[in-house]
Amino acid sequence: MDILGHSSYGLLPAVLYFFLLLFLSLSSRNKAVSPLSGILVQAFIFVVLLIHGLQLHDSVFTPQGFVFGFAQDLSLIAWVGLAFYWFQSWFLPISSLRWLVILFALACSLLPNLFPGTLISPKAVSDPWFKGHFIVATIAVGLLSLAAIHAMLMSVQDRALHRQLAIAPNGRIAHWLEDLPPLMTMESLLFNLLYVGFALLSLTVFSGLLFSQTLFGKPLVFDHKTIFALISWFLFAGLLLARWRVGLRGRAAVRWVLSAYTALLLAYVGSRFVLEVILQRV
Repeated sequence: MDILGHSSYGLLPAVLYFFLLLFLSLSSRNKAVSPLSGILVQAFIFVVLLIHGLQLHDSVFTPQGFVFGFAQDLSLIAWVGLAFYWFQSWFLPISSLRWLVILFALACSLLPNLFPGTLISPKAVSDPWFKGHFIVATIAVGLLSLAAIHAMLMSVQDRALHRQLAIAPNGRIAHWLEDLPPLMTMESLLFNLLYVGFALLSLTVFSGLLFSQTLFGKPLVFDHKTIFALISWFLFAGLLLARWRVGLRGRAAVRWVLSAYTALLLAYVGSRFVLEVILQRV
């Protein structure tokens, strides 16, 4: 019996994310959090990631063919973001970001139940080139999505700190901002995301350009998706080059990240959303 195809299984990741947040809420009331509690949370996140990942794989690569849409794209992005957070949280003090990332994953895991996507290609599932391209592209967009969210958090944190210093140097900022890691740690994590995400984005973009016939069964077409993907690649490349040459950081880096990510979002998620929801076309 294939429970992965059942709609009830489609809701299972969201239910588990909800119970994970409930567990975190109950744990946060106890100020003396034990090391065992932290390990249990990490184990819980891993289990939910595993179930969510299996559900996503079987809902996209179906026996009928490759099924996809903007909802599946967002759910995959959230899954990759949480997986990267889970890995980095073993090495960096970023537990305060846990709530935001899990809430995002919970919301996105519900979307495929509302927007089931469309059958794009009956043959793509059996093509290892296409499957590899799709997986790499998904990881790249997921990491860069997490980088964009991270950049927005850094912007809010930076503005709050400057405002607090100007008004009351010895005062306190909002509680949830106080729980964030220092800006230097946040910046280090941001560029870790960008380095890995950009490397995978480069592989995605140029494999698509060079092997379009093999991957998609048609020659390369410079449509809006390709153009926005290239614009995004050049923007991210310029950002990392500026970081290497002149040490770009702070608000300028955040604005650059958000500009590059906007182009990327228009290329991948935006095109599917317009076709499925606004134009109601495959």
